[in-house]
Amino acid sequence: MQKLTAADVRVPMDVPADSRETYVSNYLKATRETGRLMLFACDQKVEHMNKDFYGEGIDIADCEPEHLFEIGKNGVIGVLAGQRGLVAQYAADYPELNYLVKMNSKTNLVKTSQEDPYSPQLTDLEAVLQLRENGVNVVGLGYTIYLGSEYEATMMAEAGQLIAQAHECGLLVVLWIYPRGKAVTAEKEPDLIAGAAGVALCLGADFVKVNPPKPEDGSAPAEALAIAAKAAGRTGLVCAGGGTVDAKTFLTQLHDQIHIGGACGNATGRNIHQRSLDEAVRLTKAISAITLADQSVEEALAVFNGEKDFSYSDI
Repeated sequence: MQKLTAADVRVPMDVPADSRETYVSNYLKATRETGRLMLFACDQKVEHMNKDFYGEGIDIADCEPEHLFEIGKNGVIGVLAGQRGLVAQYAADYPELNYLVKMNSKTNLVKTSQEDPYSPQLTDLEAVLQLRENGVNVVGLGYTIYLGSEYEATMMAEAGQLIAQAHECGLLVVLWIYPRGKAVTAEKEPDLIAGAAGVALCLGADFVKVNPPKPEDGSAPAEALAIAAKAAGRTGLVCAGGGTVDAKTFLTQLHDQIHIGGACGNATGRNIHQRSLDEAVRLTKAISAITLADQSVEEALAVFNGEKDFSYSDI
């Protein structure tokens, strides 16, 4: 696929003139000059705690947090997303990675049946900028909003302010938006997913991560996703990867999300990091072959199976 130049990047009007060059540089880094995002989601150590990193069906390597960074170093990704502390502890040894700092998180211990979800902001922008000043390649921020929660107004206000501040400093923002709470009866209902995408646009996000919709009328999920992609407008929509499935199923779904659903990439965590280092690296390359180089499912499977390689030079 054709690579973007600096002139191709559409800069939001809330980015001041003296930060536009930084914003463009971060956008090109994060998308590997393609306009599509391959986000390696490494925030689940708070979100799902250790059950996503140790147990049946999970490679023992995943119990060690450095596994995430080794995958990022040896694989092909756009950005590695994780909480500020995780990035701060390991970034000195992995300076080549692009980082997206997840600004809020919560565990899954308190269930929705007990209380509507609220994910508080864990750090401020100044702490992230200090990481950048110290040489960490921070290209953006991430924030989760639970639409339908009784706390949605607080999260939306925090996210809106954070996006304005981040853009002022030339940083990208990816919103994770999930309809969730006692008021929500079907979290993956297509209209709700499309609504979440529209909210992200109105808050000014550069990308929004949503769950793939689950239509009840028999239509294909990718077709329903196309409505959400349109609702997102100039905010790029990417889908959460979900739990680990076989590579062919995952890569086929990803290809359909992009080429039928209009997604601008992917945001994958467990499907990658729960595997051995070698297998996880091959999967990042296969995912990137589809996301960043428009290769077919068959070509991506050949990469995953080790029949051919894929590197940054192939983008």
